[in-house]
Amino acid sequence: MKILYFAWLRSKIGMPTETVDLPAEVTTAGDLVEWLKSRSPRHAEALANSKVVKVAVNQEHVPYDHPISATDEVALFPPVTGG
Repeated sequence: MKILYFAWLRSKIGMPTETVDLPAEVTTAGDLVEWLKSRSPRHAEALANSKVVKVAVNQEHVPYDHPISATDEVALFPPVTGG
């Protein structure tokens, strides 16, 4: 699975993208965010407050209970603000 990180998530994690092999127990977008926290201290810090992290699967915004598969592209990003 390809994962894209945007804005301060990219800075905190230290990479713009990564490709991962999903464990069998990771079946939803929320599962993925929780699992990513275990990949490194940087992931854990960046995703600590997952309530502010938005998820898109295959370029479509989805809720955390959305199912995912190994062939999906998942983007993680903070909320966008502006004026």
